[in-house]
Amino acid sequence: MATKVARTGVRREKGWLYYLDKKGNVSRAKMARGGGKPSRIKPQMVAKAGVEREQGFLYFIDKDGDVARTKMAQAGSRRRKAARKAPARRKTARKAPARKKTARKKTTRKKATRKKATGRKTTRKKAAKPARKKTARKKAAGRKTTRKTTRKRASSRR
Repeated sequence: MATKVARTGVRREKGWLYYLDKKGNVSRAKMARGGGKPSRIKPQMVAKAGVEREQGFLYFIDKDGDVARTKMAQAGSRRRKAARKAPARRKTARKAPARKKTARKKTTRKKATRKKATGRKTTRKKAAKPARKKTARKKAAGRKTTRKTTRKRASSRR
């Protein structure tokens, strides 16, 4: 939770950003809107507060227009250091409740029944012929293939 540091009672106007400057006073700057040209208005001091900052706190102007502060979130390394310094807790091992063994049903095997032979003749499958090796043929350079030459080649293969 935030704590009030100084009461200034600043009334806010739209389009202005209110903050605590380096000297500890309340200042305001014109906010950029719409991506146009940046305004050439310098930041203005609104109220003297004279707040001295402490390290590890974030200072801001609250909704009442007063200066407030809150503790900053720790960086990851700080959290890890604090965890190392804290004494390690011993975890008590819980025993899992024993599970009840369920009785498995015995599976009964069915007896194989032979089918009666029907009047059909059994046909033998033909043995697969070994695949022929494909021989690489070279085309003669500059030679065009025509129907006649392909027919000749086909007849010579047989």
